[in-house]
Amino acid sequence: MSKKLKNTKIYVGSQNCHEKEKSGPFTGSVNTTMLKSVGAKYVIIGHSEVRQLGESNKLINQKIQSAVKSGLRIIFCIGETFHEKKKKLTNRVLSKQIKLGLSRIKNKKTILIAYEPVWAIGSGIVPKSNELFQTINFIKKTVKKNKVLYGGSVNSKNIHQLNSVNNIDGYLIGGASQDSKKFIDIIKKTYS
Repeated sequence: MSKKLKNTKIYVGSQNCHEKEKSGPFTGSVNTTMLKSVGAKYVIIGHSEVRQLGESNKLINQKIQSAVKSGLRIIFCIGETFHEKKKKLTNRVLSKQIKLGLSRIKNKKTILIAYEPVWAIGSGIVPKSNELFQTINFIKKTVKKNKVLYGGSVNSKNIHQLNSVNNIDGYLIGGASQDSKKFIDIIKKTYS
């Protein structure tokens, strides 16, 4: 796929990676060196699904370090659960994920941050525009000069509302990206 897309503005990425840069006895795992060798440009690290399976901020940080060494661009996912949101812990949770996830990373500004509230993913619900603006602003102040994407139930019905939040730099689209018609519809509405 990366060869077919070589002379386009479309890049190939991976949904995760192993924390070790070099090969070893890690059956079933794909490391960053392997991703780079097949033409990947990006890797998603810290998605809520892998966090729910037990990936710690420390492990996520190791993966980010490995991806940086391999020259991959990183999409670093952060987000709070519904329980954390109700307890008004959003900023505290995001701050901790950012601090620990990006620990010992020198050039943080090249990392894309994807804010994906766990409670929004697959629910069809997105945060209210003013809440989303404030949260994205908080993230941008915490990690200076980073682009922040939004992910979590992005679809063609809510893309106009999301586009009205003027500090969102792009989208990390999950379920809707699995249907080409829905995905293309989101792209058209993003740029119309």
